[in-house]
Amino acid sequence: MAHSIVRGLLAARLIAPECMVVSDVSAERRGLLEKSCGIATLSDNLQAVRRSNVVLLAIKPQAMAGLLAEVRTAAGPDTLYLSIAAGITTAALYTGLGGTGRIIRIMPNTAAQVRTSATAICRGPNATDDDLTVARELFNALGTTVVVDEALMDAVTGLSGSGPAYVYLIIEALADAGVRNGLARATALQLAAQTCAGAARMVLETGEHPGCLKDQVTSPGGTTINGLYRLEKSGVRAALIDAVSAAVARSKELGS
Repeated sequence: MAHSIVRGLLAARLIAPECMVVSDVSAERRGLLEKSCGIATLSDNLQAVRRSNVVLLAIKPQAMAGLLAEVRTAAGPDTLYLSIAAGITTAALYTGLGGTGRIIRIMPNTAAQVRTSATAICRGPNATDDDLTVARELFNALGTTVVVDEALMDAVTGLSGSGPAYVYLIIEALADAGVRNGLARATALQLAAQTCAGAARMVLETGEHPGCLKDQVTSPGGTTINGLYRLEKSGVRAALIDAVSAAVARSKELGS
């Protein structure tokens, strides 16, 4: 996820490579970032924080407590911390940093790499309107942002944070169906991916409800209604709702 954000910000030319530094314990990962993004990397988290006025915390939730304890001595009232760790509340971040710093919690998704992320942002302790603006400007360069209450961040994590994986599964299944019915693999995959991209764009740009758009494709006694019948019979709608709900529950577990 961090790699996706770095690549997206550089592609948007919002931050120059020389103004960005990344810290990672993995020498392999540091080498990859240096080679693919042309940015400086460090193995020392504390040094990275000391050099920065905006710090993006992009690690696994299970490792957050240890990281905060490590960098706490560098935390100051003027440092803005942006966290993308699933489930970790702004209150927990603030406490872990020793009760200092300005905190904003963010949930993007991996489409940040191609600047089409769906990102939710919530304000935490000491964060100002200007801080919120900074966070939105950074992540608007990577797609679109919405501001939500923190109580809804677990729901965001289960829906748009994990959502790309659900869509990839759907694209893969559609492509498999095309292959099963005689299409070449590359052709089937291109058609499946573009179909999902086009349908999503129709929802966003027309403002119409997905149900209305679905009805526009579905003629009486035609091919589409037969396919939709099989999807409903197989419980696809309920399965997707269950998938999001399971991810939301896991996000809450990680936060606790």
